[in-house]
Amino acid sequence: MLEGSRIMTSDPIAITGISCRFPGNICDTDTFWEFIVAGKDAIRPIPANRKSLSSLWSEIDDIPNYGGFIDNIEHFDAAFFGISPREARFIDPQQRILLELAWEALEDGGSPPNLLRGKNVGVYTGIYLDEYWDLQRYLIPDRLGIHTNTGGALSIAANRISYFLDLKGPSISVDTACSSSLTAIHLACQDIRSGLIDTALAGGVNLILNPQTSKGFQHAQMLSLDGKCKAFDKNATGYGRSD
Repeated sequence: MLEGSRIMTSDPIAITGISCRFPGNICDTDTFWEFIVAGKDAIRPIPANRKSLSSLWSEIDDIPNYGGFIDNIEHFDAAFFGISPREARFIDPQQRILLELAWEALEDGGSPPNLLRGKNVGVYTGIYLDEYWDLQRYLIPDRLGIHTNTGGALSIAANRISYFLDLKGPSISVDTACSSSLTAIHLACQDIRSGLIDTALAGGVNLILNPQTSKGFQHAQMLSLDGKCKAFDKNATGYGRSD
């Protein structure tokens, strides 16, 4: 998640704060950089808490058993964000992570959130899949509640940040598949340059929660058998999925 501020149209956009979550237990940019410099690999077997979701479907044994996974996605300080425990259970972990990253990006940039309330600040999030919503709607329909739709809808990923921080700029969730995060940042930069907004929070999120999606890609022969991307390599067998 990035925080950027308005400047003169002819100047570069200033990134004033940044936050992240990546596989490999990466929760800050310093760790991310060290991970890259050391040439480490975050691809691993599917963790037990994710693999347990596969038991909810039949005939999914043919999907690769590897990928990039963020740990502790079930952890969330709902009270900090003014959300009841009841509602939090229905909220897509992707929305929860975006809330956390938005706050952390503001902290990293030294921007007190209370000073942004009511201000012309936009929120742009790249988000592709609503697999958590699928889990609720199709697997446990008897537990549908008043928070199911807002907890799963992709549009709410941006709206929830704007609501919590009381931001008055555009609040947009973008789905352009693999380029969703890049497109969200592009739109934020455009609106800063045009003068539509003064500051923006922009970024993206992706979590692998539904084995059916991987199954579809596997049937299309798109997935690497070991979960690793080997671009332009003779040993390439497909691409690897990751949070």
